[in-house]
Amino acid sequence: MKKEVKATTDLIPTPVVLVTTQGADGPPNIITLAWAGVVNSEPPMVGIGIRPGRHSYGLLMETRAFCVNIPHAGIIKAVDVCGVASGRDVDKFALTGLTPEAASRVKPPLIKECPINLECRLVHTLALGSHTLFVGEILTAHRDEAVLDEKGRITMEKFAALAYCPGVHDYRAIGEKLGRYGFSKGKMA
Repeated sequence: MKKEVKATTDLIPTPVVLVTTQGADGPPNIITLAWAGVVNSEPPMVGIGIRPGRHSYGLLMETRAFCVNIPHAGIIKAVDVCGVASGRDVDKFALTGLTPEAASRVKPPLIKECPINLECRLVHTLALGSHTLFVGEILTAHRDEAVLDEKGRITMEKFAALAYCPGVHDYRAIGEKLGRYGFSKGKMA
């Protein structure tokens, strides 16, 4: 039997991303987000939700650019620190030991330790209530060769991707492969 509860964000799991922002002056910032996802294919776009009171919110509004950096389980402590410390008070790169790398198309840096980085130009904002949805067009992507197969595709077994479970507030590792898109119709790998 199912129990009805008040409306909540039980879309489990959600991706864990580290978003870098940077104002016109001053150091870059990192914010950990779980409100993130692909919102369009052509052109490729991602959406991220940020509360207006967060330091990254103002930086993103100022430069209208951000990078979505996809972390792996090996940097889980840094991921959590970037979600609980404020960039108004500390330099999160210095605090966590993460390494900023110059992006090729936007001002905010990439995070070297993240195997996938997406450089984004802000194209839409939508105030939703507690958060504002920022939609960014992905201008270019970076993939660490260490997580790629011989065809240049991401290999999840080499990646150790993370997920977040709202409601229980847990970080989780992405587990075993269960199938591939279209397998129910006999589509082969």
